[in-house]
Amino acid sequence: MGRLETFFGEDADLIYDRSFQVLLLGSVVSPLGASVVSPLLDTLTGVYGVGEARIGLMMAVFTAPSIVLIPLVGVLSDRYGRKPLLLAGLALFGAAGVALVGTTDFRVVLALRLLQGIGYTGIVPVLIAAVGDLYAGGREATAQGLRFTAVGVSLTVFPLIAGIVVGLAWQYPFYLFALGLPATVAVALLFEEPTRRSARTEADGGDGGGTFRDLAALVRTPAVAAAVVGRTIPSFLWFCFLTYNSIVVVRLLDGTSGQAGMLVAIASVASSLGATQVGRLTAAFETRRNPLLGGTLACAVGLALLGTAPSLPVAGVGSVCIGAGFGVVLSLYRSLATALAPEALRGSLVSVAESIGRIGSTTAPLVVGALVALSRPTLGFVDAVRYTLVGVAAVAILAGGVCAFVVDTNGPQEAAV
Repeated sequence: MGRLETFFGEDADLIYDRSFQVLLLGSVVSPLGASVVSPLLDTLTGVYGVGEARIGLMMAVFTAPSIVLIPLVGVLSDRYGRKPLLLAGLALFGAAGVALVGTTDFRVVLALRLLQGIGYTGIVPVLIAAVGDLYAGGREATAQGLRFTAVGVSLTVFPLIAGIVVGLAWQYPFYLFALGLPATVAVALLFEEPTRRSARTEADGGDGGGTFRDLAALVRTPAVAAAVVGRTIPSFLWFCFLTYNSIVVVRLLDGTSGQAGMLVAIASVASSLGATQVGRLTAAFETRRNPLLGGTLACAVGLALLGTAPSLPVAGVGSVCIGAGFGVVLSLYRSLATALAPEALRGSLVSVAESIGRIGSTTAPLVVGALVALSRPTLGFVDAVRYTLVGVAAVAILAGGVCAFVVDTNGPQEAAV
């Protein structure tokens, strides 16, 4: 226990809570939809007979359902509990992912990725809200960081495996999605709805949720609006990295899919380590402005380094920066979403924030792909990719600074909502 406290802080004991352990297992599964596919994209262009621009649709259709469905999932989880939504999400995610093994028809592939994305909507926002149900204050921030650390471990291990086994057969990486099925069983047998939520349900007259009008009023407050918008920035930058990492490594630096997977793993280790320190960062600063600014800057500078890298080692440094910034900023914004919401609206607000965040994830490959396509005739493919990634990074720094300032200025008043 002493070593855990040294690394994670004084709230490290929560890792022994059985319900939290189940949430950690779900968190290991949750990033597979993007991290397993990212190192494979260049290889899969040949398998499916599509070009670089179209292969990015595998990422876009996966994230697209979240934009519409995550708010609905949040409302349902507030009213009917976290467990049913989590069970359905994990089962669909795992089954649709494994089914990718059986087809090379790109239209079918996109349909299965869409189903996976629908399953995903029942996983991440429910996990985040459940952590908020179980814990509060600095303990909740530590729990969110630890949960994201589990995500980071997953992001470290599975892209490496995917990048290696794809060399044996293109289908093999997709078997990793089967992990969603035993996770479903674990949730069914071991996870219990938080008692705090049960008490709240009785007090609220049985449904446990606020109204859409209450939610809309909450989202319109300055700090909440800034936190929700700011949530899109790390997701946009991260998916720019996931989508163009393999293209930069293979096409621009003459690397391999395995090396592209290594960069994702390096970024994931950094994100995991960054997330473990979120509780300490929250306690060390009076507001979250400086950690938000620092994390956004690290993430954006890392993407710019990847885009301009003359060699794999420099790209590796960029990956470390992207990962560390992503882990800190995403965990902070997720913690803000749970802290700024009253209990009856926690799942709903978390889901709105995740839904808006998925807009960033979904549009990243589309926006960057369009910018590269527009500039390619003038600049050539290599410079089009490089300049686009640098430009995206610069805009992200500006937008992130504005959101952090608004949260800092209005946060204390809004936290009392």
